[in-house]
Amino acid sequence: MNNIGKKIFLIPTRLVPDDIIGIAAPASSFARESFCRGTNVLESMGFRTYIPDDIFKKKGYLAGSDWHRADLLNRLFADKKIKAIICARGGFGSVRMLSFLDFGAIRKNPKIFIGFSDISAILSVLHTKCGLVTFHGPVLTTLGDADQKTREAMVSAFSSGNILEIKPKNGITVKRGSASGPVSGGNLCTLCHLSGTPFESGFKGHILFLEDRGEASYKIDRMLTQMKLAGCFEGLAGLLLGSFRDCGMLDEILRIVGNIFRENDIPILAGFEAGHGMPNITIPMGLEATLDADAHLLSFHEPATSL
Repeated sequence: MNNIGKKIFLIPTRLVPDDIIGIAAPASSFARESFCRGTNVLESMGFRTYIPDDIFKKKGYLAGSDWHRADLLNRLFADKKIKAIICARGGFGSVRMLSFLDFGAIRKNPKIFIGFSDISAILSVLHTKCGLVTFHGPVLTTLGDADQKTREAMVSAFSSGNILEIKPKNGITVKRGSASGPVSGGNLCTLCHLSGTPFESGFKGHILFLEDRGEASYKIDRMLTQMKLAGCFEGLAGLLLGSFRDCGMLDEILRIVGNIFRENDIPILAGFEAGHGMPNITIPMGLEATLDADAHLLSFHEPATSL
């Protein structure tokens, strides 16, 4: 447990070989073939996996009812044998089950939690409601087909005591400068849909990370404009842009971002290798870092896990 000013945050325990990683399914249903490939990768890394008996339930396009999906996640957090939790898939559904999460129990049992895309809703809420440092990174069904850099970045974030420094291969400085603050964010569409709900995130003083997939540039503009009008970007410290796969020309996305944040005197760095593309590096969320947009570098201030 650490303090950022008056804010307390929880750092999960570091993984070691033979630790058990539990599988959660808080959103869409998934294909068993890609699920099994992902579990094979985790086991090849030296970890054991725990697959709940009822994880393969389906209800329409979801992995079971809202209550069922939340109950499965609550059980994984409460189980002392489970040292980390990875989500099977994103898709849709995480927002629907947030009201059923037991935040008190989660605070008492902090552990590594990883996912991306629709899982951004849970990453955000676990930090907001519990102060838990979470991880934006692969879900199980993408891990089996992930490249080596993606897999190595995940293991490093989970198992290394090193302080992470992330430097994108093809970084683009949109606005110069540097700033420090906790890193937060995730999928733009998902975070936009949290606005106006009891689970809305506050980004004041934060370095905000955003990525998306399959959204036309005018939709990117619309979502950013909505969040700006809702006050989500007031007091923002910095901005990181990950992959915007199948969202049109990158130049157009950067033009939109430049316009939305024209009044914000903040560093903005694009080209971060995280999101729906490959590689999809793992980023600790809720942990203090410094963004240097000129040097194309995100430097965390301490390890993302504790002994």
